[in-house]
Amino acid sequence: MRADGKAEGLRQSMSWLHTWSGLLLGWLLYAVFFTGTLSYFVDEIDDWMRPELHASVPQAGAAEKALSTLQTLAPGASNWSVQLPSARQTAVEVSWRPEGAPPGREGIRRAHLDAGTGEVLPVRETRGGSFLYRFHFELYAMPRIWGRWIVGIATMVMLVAIISGVITHKKIFTDFFTFRPRKGQRSWLDAHNATAVLALPFHIVITFSGLLLLMTMLMPWGAQAVYDGQPQRFNAERRGMPMGAPNGERGEGRQARSTPAPLAPIAPILAAAQAEYPGLVVGSISVQHPQTDRATVELRAQGSDSLLLNRGMGQRLVFDGVTGAMTAGQPVRPPSAVSAVMNSMVSVHLGRFADPAVRWLLFLSGVVGTAMAATGLVLWVVKRQPERRKLGFTPRGHRLVEVLNVAAVAGLSVAVATYFWANRCVPVDVLERSSVEIRCFFIAWAASLLHAAVRPHARAWLEQMLLAAIGFALLPLLNTWTGGAGLWHTLPQGQWSIAGFDLMMLALAALHAVVARRLWLRLQGTAVPQRAARSVAPGLATPEQQA
Repeated sequence: MRADGKAEGLRQSMSWLHTWSGLLLGWLLYAVFFTGTLSYFVDEIDDWMRPELHASVPQAGAAEKALSTLQTLAPGASNWSVQLPSARQTAVEVSWRPEGAPPGREGIRRAHLDAGTGEVLPVRETRGGSFLYRFHFELYAMPRIWGRWIVGIATMVMLVAIISGVITHKKIFTDFFTFRPRKGQRSWLDAHNATAVLALPFHIVITFSGLLLLMTMLMPWGAQAVYDGQPQRFNAERRGMPMGAPNGERGEGRQARSTPAPLAPIAPILAAAQAEYPGLVVGSISVQHPQTDRATVELRAQGSDSLLLNRGMGQRLVFDGVTGAMTAGQPVRPPSAVSAVMNSMVSVHLGRFADPAVRWLLFLSGVVGTAMAATGLVLWVVKRQPERRKLGFTPRGHRLVEVLNVAAVAGLSVAVATYFWANRCVPVDVLERSSVEIRCFFIAWAASLLHAAVRPHARAWLEQMLLAAIGFALLPLLNTWTGGAGLWHTLPQGQWSIAGFDLMMLALAALHAVVARRLWLRLQGTAVPQRAARSVAPGLATPEQQA
């Protein structure tokens, strides 16, 4: 009896912790989860938001044409970098550092090339998918370190909410197979339990791995002690990257004077790499000291399908840039046990290892996670239905939660759809265009908050969900109306980066349309029989049903 009492007391305390930890940061966690889910298609979003790239279809010889263009585009650069097309990138991306350019990212120049012709493609200024990806863990309009600390603390709260939720629901796995529709609070709790258990391993891994990605900021003392306060050494070792000379640069000739010399043809170099390592798919080419006698060409493998390998631990081959002979080869090094665990967690979080099918599975798991957060926020309001009935009015605190729920869930979807629409509707020649797109995102989000505050709660949910569904559904058509390639073109051509975005938007439109239809039926009184009207959550019921 005593043990039962203790167990019951633990569940009650965990229930309190789960409720309030989930609510106080629930709106932020929902935004982090939603934008993080979209970030599984960050490369696809980048390609879609630059319709000038849609005419580029990957073909054989893209590397030769890219290097030929760089000889004209950046003849005096100290290095060239070529990112070749892939299933997630339709054009060639090149970068170079002009002679005398300042160190760091500020000195790098970039361009996009047509994968078939090698011609420079003028693309519109946009942050693309990187804005959503960065917002996912850095937020916006504040110092990055502040944003990361806020998201890190919220992630800790998320982990606490998951663990306390598992402890609280002693029949959570039994309840997963139970759904009682049209039962008010019971239905919302069933939906919350089902979405929580359906992807529970994913939720735990994605939350814990998010903390691992921020661990050097949240708990830096271990790395500082072992690496004598040099975080670059720790990061290089963790990523499997050497701390010696830069990519492919020969140390013995670093101070020698360079003399002009033609660059060796890239086709024989690629053929030699294939002969040495059959099955190697080259993803990037880096040339140090191009068109000099000190030139080196480094080839890196295109990604990895292994959970255990980090991004910097793949195949790396170095060739003499004048003779074309291989000078160094870095085989895939097996990571240590600790690194393997770390890499596997991070790989799942970032999804870099995933092929298209697995990436869609991760995306759907993320959608389930956002649904879990959304149902939890709504459930907080629904559970206070008896209290509101006794009082005869809605307390200000409850009304605040209602408004924030609508703006955080439906309003964020409206803001994301607006961001994509702004990408095509804002004129290309607008000054600081990428900032204008981001401002449209936050203006739409703020307008959603205002709309939720002035409209009846149920109406606000319906109108914003319907607006989001329409906004997402029309994006594939907007793509074709504004110069992009439609699904009837991208699917036969195998341009999966562009087609993947359109399909993702249609999937989001369908999800929001289903929710909007349920809300509309409830408002019309057809979803719930009149005799059961009193069981409807007052926040989502019509005035007649609340009477």
